[in-house]
Amino acid sequence: MNLKEQIENYKPYNEQEKNDKKIMIECIDKFEDVLTRENKICHFTASNWITNKERSKVLMIYHNIYKSWAWTGGHADGDSNLLHVALKEAEEETGLKNLKVLSNGIYGIQILTVDSHIKRGKFVSSHLHLDCCFLLEADENEVLKIKEDENSGVEWIDIDKALEVTNETKMIQIYRKLNEKIRKI
Repeated sequence: MNLKEQIENYKPYNEQEKNDKKIMIECIDKFEDVLTRENKICHFTASNWITNKERSKVLMIYHNIYKSWAWTGGHADGDSNLLHVALKEAEEETGLKNLKVLSNGIYGIQILTVDSHIKRGKFVSSHLHLDCCFLLEADENEVLKIKEDENSGVEWIDIDKALEVTNETKMIQIYRKLNEKIRKI
């Protein structure tokens, strides 16, 4: 199943997801380069909500650009298999080797605004991330490692505190949604 079909088949959890799903499909139809950063307006990313077996904690990184605790994830960079992207990013950013995919396909969708910033010495204009999130499970005793060029911390955080440790107010509603969905599993 291609990415457009995956998004078309995704059942939105709330109004935010319903609206974002419609826009994501429009972007896929309008832009040929929506899977790459060559598209300076919007492009796809894959993120992870990584939980422990008991569903009491989530694994978060301290993101160097955003100066905030955040989920793991990254740009599609041409790869239409966003689960592959999500798993690769989770391993790179945390050091985890034994990740279990819990979601049957995409776990959550959201369109995120990205403010202009400097990355690796280059200016990046404000743009949109068309994000597909996946629910993963990991052993909280597995050794973690920092990816110094992207984050300066990797920690298991109580699931209810995830909303408190982020400095990005726009992410609070996203993390709240992901936690609500975990509790319904």
